[in-house]
Amino acid sequence: MTRVVAPSRLHFGLFRVPGAEEVPAHERVYGGVGLMVELPGVIVSACPAASWHIEGMLASRAQEFALRYVTHLAETERRPFQLLVERCPREHTGLGVGTQLGLAVGKALAVASGRFPTAVELAPAIGRGNRSAVGVHGFDRGGLVVECGKRAGEVISPLSAHVMPPRSWRVLLFTPPVTNLWHGTREREAFANPAPGHTARLRELAESVIVPAARNGDLTAFGAAVYEFNRCAGEPFALVQGGTYSSAVTSELVSELRRLGVLAVGQSSWGPTVFAITADDDMAGWIARRFAGRVPVTVTHVSPGHRVEQD
Repeated sequence: MTRVVAPSRLHFGLFRVPGAEEVPAHERVYGGVGLMVELPGVIVSACPAASWHIEGMLASRAQEFALRYVTHLAETERRPFQLLVERCPREHTGLGVGTQLGLAVGKALAVASGRFPTAVELAPAIGRGNRSAVGVHGFDRGGLVVECGKRAGEVISPLSAHVMPPRSWRVLLFTPPVTNLWHGTREREAFANPAPGHTARLRELAESVIVPAARNGDLTAFGAAVYEFNRCAGEPFALVQGGTYSSAVTSELVSELRRLGVLAVGQSSWGPTVFAITADDDMAGWIARRFAGRVPVTVTHVSPGHRVEQD
């Protein structure tokens, strides 16, 4: 049996949203910054079988990814498997579930068949990485990921920078009870008519502050820059969201965490997940206790990337 344990992805925001302005063909769009975390994560196992059998959490999505991957292979290389999604968070909560599940399925099937593709090689086969590639690069590398964006004709946005922040840092994930989630048609409509963004400032924050601060373990500088980056990245969608964040609940949660003295706070992707990064277990535990019974909280740490286990 082959088991793939994949991280979850936090996305701090995109550098440049096409549609808000005319972008020359030689310049890049999308791009952005994100962080890979251990929990809640995705676990997928694969075993050769006489016929296809797929079960577990989000089994229908796993089946879709498996079909995409197998169709990508030569007909003589296709064979049936039993797939089990042992663990997977809910979709459309800002944790990059689609990409991590798809890559985990593809990786499990590939390794079980004696192949060892990278995430960048797998992503086109399963139909991921069309906009952001943070989760693609993060699947293999973990840590803090900066990808520079795509030029016309590029399949996957190239990696710009990668840093493993201090192991002592702890990440809290808050999932407020929001039912009107951002995905599908709603997401496409938001991308269809964004307001002008702050591309130059976002790139400056990523390159000059966020990456060096993570490398040096300077959580104060890192947190202030991540908060500003996240707010700036949300402004092109303020009209459709009704503000910088995707809901009033999310906005209030971010504000409350800031009042408690946490600098590295923001909304991951479209939310509703809110992240808060602290220096150690003690601070993380204190904050988690403050919200106990009010908002579901997960305390985790930065992931080094996926791992493969074989029995």
